[in-house]
Amino acid sequence: MIDLEKLRTIYKFSKNLKLQDIQGLLSSAKKKTYAADEYMIQAGEYKRNIYLIRKGLIRVFQISEKGEEITTNLRWENQIIADINCILFNEGSAAYFQALEETEVLYLDYDLLQKIISENPKLEANRKYLFQKILKRALDRIETFVLLNPEERYLNFVKSNPDIVNRVHNKYIAHTLGITPVSLSRIRARIASRKK
Repeated sequence: MIDLEKLRTIYKFSKNLKLQDIQGLLSSAKKKTYAADEYMIQAGEYKRNIYLIRKGLIRVFQISEKGEEITTNLRWENQIIADINCILFNEGSAAYFQALEETEVLYLDYDLLQKIISENPKLEANRKYLFQKILKRALDRIETFVLLNPEERYLNFVKSNPDIVNRVHNKYIAHTLGITPVSLSRIRARIASRKK
């Protein structure tokens, strides 16, 4: 069952949004569980779904020209994830979306979501807020790359996501922060030596 109060807290849904307002979304959503290492979306696939992660962890990565997997994003419980290339640009995915642990999601086709939202003004207001939140998250990430050095980015990541650090391989965190795994190891060693 969906906890509307928890979602309201996470996404700042309007106070006047009631459970019956999202009933159309809930009744249309489908459930799926991905095993660890299973792909939700593979590069080139065309999936116009919006996913709410109920439990688990998703890694988004691309393959570099050298054939190396580069993690660009991590998403976990109570976060929304989707392939923007498919949804906004009608293109196949440029990335792989992979479960790092058993992951349970609720998902809706984007076109169906649009139809349901267009029929309820309260949902429309919240959709705009969610898009603004996604844009802010992207801008915040850009700012950290411009304004913070690698160690500051790592400390910021740990502070913001303390439980995720222990659930994800260091190389995935390093790539997400725009540094090499070797640099991350040095940063962690430096931080540990200062604490002694």
